[in-house]
This record gives sequence, C-alpha cells and structure tokens, in this order.
Amino acid sequence: MALYSDKVMDHFTNPRNVGKIDDADGVGEVGNARCGDIMKIYLKVDDNGIITDVKFNTFGCASAIASSSMATCLIKGKPVSEALELTNKAVVEALEGLPAVKVHCSVLAEEAIKAAVKDYYDRNGIEYDPEQFKEKHIHED
Repeated sequence: MALYSDKVMDHFTNPRNVGKIDDADGVGEVGNARCGDIMKIYLKVDDNGIITDVKFNTFGCASAIASSSMATCLIKGKPVSEALELTNKAVVEALEGLPAVKVHCSVLAEEAIKAAVKDYYDRNGIEYDPEQFKEKHIHED
C-alpha cells in the first residue's frame, strides 16, 4: 500500500489556491514547532459573508501542503460560518486518508482557517464565541 493516496499526491504536486492575498479580509497563521510545518491562510470575503477567494502559503511536508490545498478548496465559495465548521476529519476524508503520523497536518489546516476567520471577525467587529477557536491537540505516538 502506498504511503499517500492519489488525492494527497495530486494536491501536493498540483496544489490549489497557493499564494497571498495582499488586501485579505482575514489572515491566519499557525505552526507546529515539533514538525516544523507553518501554514498561512488568506481570506477574501464579500458583503454577504461568502469567501470569494482563499490562498495559502505552507512551509512543510507533502501532507501539510496537500491538507492546506484541500482545505482551501473545501471553503472557497462558502459562507464564513461554514468554513468555521470545517474539521480536520473532513480534510482527511477529502484527501482519501493520511498516514496516522501525518494527521496533525490536517489539524493545522483546520486551525489556520479558524485563525483567519477569527481575524476576519476581529477586523469587522463581529461577535463570536471564543470556544469556537480553541485549539485541538493531537498527540503522536
């Protein structure tokens, strides 16, 4: 069995939505000192709360890049509230699986999106429940 699914390899070798949005409405950056992965997500949101554009820059392994790419694909064109509900499990399922030791990459993607949404809310004075933005902790064996 291959270490990575075809979907992971596709999003790693042909990542979608790579780049930076200079006038982003929300920016989220997260990192994991243990593995060295760093993700930055940029959101552009219209007046109706729809994510019209999303870009990412990720420094990391194949799983981190693929997770970032897939996560941006899953939220583009969706309401901000829906992006906030994106889970790392949904990212892993959309990628048709990740090795157990790489699941933390999907958690980083989820957290980067949440950080970008929180930044968007803060910039626009939108009230939110701080519980929505608590970090997940994945322990690797």
